[in-house]
Amino acid sequence: MSQQAHPHEAAEPETPHLDFAGTTPYEDYVRADLLTHLQHTLSDDPGEMVFLVTTQVMELWFTVLVHEWETAAKALRSDDVPTAIAALKRSVRELEALNASWTPLAALTPAQFNSYRGALGEGSGFQSAMYRRLEFLLGDKSASMLVPHRGAPRAHAELEKALHEPSLYDEVLRLLARRGHAVPDAVLERDVSQRYEPDQAVEQVWAAVYSGEQDGELVRLGEALTDVAELVWRWRNDHLVATRRAMGAKAGTGGSAGVAWLEKRARKNVFPELWTARSHV
Repeated sequence: MSQQAHPHEAAEPETPHLDFAGTTPYEDYVRADLLTHLQHTLSDDPGEMVFLVTTQVMELWFTVLVHEWETAAKALRSDDVPTAIAALKRSVRELEALNASWTPLAALTPAQFNSYRGALGEGSGFQSAMYRRLEFLLGDKSASMLVPHRGAPRAHAELEKALHEPSLYDEVLRLLARRGHAVPDAVLERDVSQRYEPDQAVEQVWAAVYSGEQDGELVRLGEALTDVAELVWRWRNDHLVATRRAMGAKAGTGGSAGVAWLEKRARKNVFPELWTARSHV
């Protein structure tokens, strides 16, 4: 006669390890205590906290994006296109998260923004060193943008290094040339500390790439770059809309032209020939 099986008693949940000699391993890795005590508001307005935290979150995403695009540029120098594409694809998801950062600020009324705007003084996002590194990687170089950071030796040195290094797009064009495409010598040998300007011959190169094998490595690279460019464009437009809604056409903080400057930025495409070449495919 078989013995009747009895249901097993539910196992007691394991107790997590709670006793540490110092700080927790989580704190050692994330530095949460440091991160959550970096918020020092300058006004008594309760709405300033979300403005400050959102700006700090944006800075962290800029840092991640710089890491991804430097990873991609390094991989392209070594002809490692799959690693470059993987970094670009990660950065697309990170750009989506960065762009979502505008959500808490996008509905600010002028009165709400002005309630703490005066406390910002000359402070402006225009002065972000990490955002400037991001722009340099996209090919938007300008030596004058180092001037605000002369008083911060580390940030200044990092920006000066980035100014004189090839941008992500420069590395892409050098890869295309190594793959046998007719990228002009004037483009390949240009002064990389200057802003990249569109070139008709580069447009023709991309048209040839896109007219070829659709699942080819270079088409996939081009599409990953286009995804990045589209989200950078959306970032600039979301910034424009949020600023226009909060302060209209007034001059920006830090002496910038405010909405007028943002409108000019929003009209510029990143990796320009990737857009114009599509008309010739």
